[in-house]
Amino acid sequence: MVKVWKLGLMSYDTALKIQLTIARKHLDAVMKGIETNYDTLLLVEHKPVYTVGIRDETPKSDVLRLRELGAEFKKTNRGGLITFHGPGQLVAYPIINLKHFKPSVKCYVHNLEETVIQICDELGIKANRSPHTGVWVDDNKVAAIGVHASRYITTHGIALNCDNDLSWFDHIDPCGIKDKGVTSLTKETGLNCCVEKMTPLFLKKFDKVFDCKCEELDTNAQEDILNSVYNNLLTQTVI
Repeated sequence: MVKVWKLGLMSYDTALKIQLTIARKHLDAVMKGIETNYDTLLLVEHKPVYTVGIRDETPKSDVLRLRELGAEFKKTNRGGLITFHGPGQLVAYPIINLKHFKPSVKCYVHNLEETVIQICDELGIKANRSPHTGVWVDDNKVAAIGVHASRYITTHGIALNCDNDLSWFDHIDPCGIKDKGVTSLTKETGLNCCVEKMTPLFLKKFDKVFDCKCEELDTNAQEDILNSVYNNLLTQTVI
């Protein structure tokens, strides 16, 4: 069982705080030997933001240039290099214990890729893997992946270009690859593949690939997580 929380349009920082709060619940349960299942799939669209992984060394001048475009710039502890998130892109953050699935980060990334490949197949798009992480349509990336795992608890995840403005990628070398491009489901099909329409298909394929059952996270659990986020912010402010 994986609980699904559809966050809607949200800033990167707020979604990250929610991720880390759920991951903390996982880790606390593991440390205490408690068998509670906190496996959660967050689905979100971000306000315009460029993010970089742990290996990225973007010059300060480039950071200022990107911010002048009207986007935020955030450093993260995920794998991968620079990418963009914005409205029209479905971002999925599985905050799961890999020991409930296959306890392998390599298999986990493979399954994230497979989820998108199957989505594309159902839409009549031939997508594939390449030596570069992510999902590709020919030489154009349709989904970017960057993950982090600590004690088998995952954070970050996958960003699927549904119906987003691809011109934001013109200002960077997406994922640090200079000779490749980006594409979207809408661009490949000629249909309106907005996030709202693609979310049920994503959940259907995620269920199948990960051999799980997705169920909406109830409002009480949502409020509990948000209260934890708020309390953590208060503690940090006091410190």
